[in-house]
Amino acid sequence: MRDDLTRAVLAREDVARYLRGEAGRGGDDVEGRIRSYLDELRTTQRYSFYRALKHPLYPILRKIARHAEHVDLVTRATAAGRVVYVSNHKSHTDYLVELLVLDENGVRPPVIAAGINLFGGPLGLLHKHVTGAIPIRRNTKDPVYLTTLRAYIAEMLRRRDLFFYLEGGRSYSGELKAPKTGLLHAALLAQDASPVVIPTAVAYDLVLEDHMLSRQALKRSSRPFAREVAEMVRYAVGYQSRAFVTFGEPIQLRQYDPNSRRDALALAHDIRTRIGLLYKVLPTALLATAMRPWATRHELEERVEALIATLRPMGANLGVETGREAVEQGTEALVGRHVLVVERGGRYRVRDRVVLRYYARTIQHLFAAPTDRHSRTH
Repeated sequence: MRDDLTRAVLAREDVARYLRGEAGRGGDDVEGRIRSYLDELRTTQRYSFYRALKHPLYPILRKIARHAEHVDLVTRATAAGRVVYVSNHKSHTDYLVELLVLDENGVRPPVIAAGINLFGGPLGLLHKHVTGAIPIRRNTKDPVYLTTLRAYIAEMLRRRDLFFYLEGGRSYSGELKAPKTGLLHAALLAQDASPVVIPTAVAYDLVLEDHMLSRQALKRSSRPFAREVAEMVRYAVGYQSRAFVTFGEPIQLRQYDPNSRRDALALAHDIRTRIGLLYKVLPTALLATAMRPWATRHELEERVEALIATLRPMGANLGVETGREAVEQGTEALVGRHVLVVERGGRYRVRDRVVLRYYARTIQHLFAAPTDRHSRTH
């Protein structure tokens, strides 16, 4: 039996053209494929169960102190209408941290778009029937799937808020990656529902998967999710971090043409720029940027002070005010994470160059020339 959302998707003109055979060759049994894709995309959020997930996950979540910034912008936006949260993507913990921040501040829960690789086995059932996550096939070129996906998201936005990641997947290198436009295009197609976009930035002192991600960047390959979970448990031993979730001013979508690829790209780059400025500049990133193969503490404090002096006029979201404060806090975190070593006499030495570069790259976008800010990263 069809639900209202499915009927609405099938009635949309862009989908109906495929059903009538007017959209070119879509392959055999186009209608069957569309229905199959809709069954795949259909999701249910049982929010009382979803909220209860934080209890079995407490051993991980208690290690991450959550800090929210500018939640008042979200409160006003959700009171006025539908909201699309568009965030950068650092860690698998993002799905928990960012949505818990909304819940803890009394904000209604959005559904979240996630890569289909997260939907295997018991975790897939959890996403499908509890968290309300929408499985997304990344990098597919199938026009029937893309049309169905855009129509599904556009219709869903009449009923629910949406949360998704602008970069598509996590950044293996630490950099703020180039934006993807697929789900933004879908949001633009929902203009009659008048949603607004809330740029959202998440930053950590220490990313739980830092050692795994930085080495995957070198190999330019990803690991099976089940294996990553096992390794995350390993790296959680002794792990402590803060997570800063920062919300930006809402962006009205009415000024963008939903049928213009140029407008979709312009919107994506505007959101990326805003996320970059919202991103919390934390001591670990500053210390990693200032570090050389070896340095004295005094040298590091001077270099970080110069970095802060450069970032402050740009309106960067600084987490510390002085070089001394940054080095003190960053040293404790990076030494504890086995990235740096402080030798006798106070000389700093790099222990894990790959992971150190990962943290330095997390604020690289702030130092890039304006002409380079939209360039493709890893």
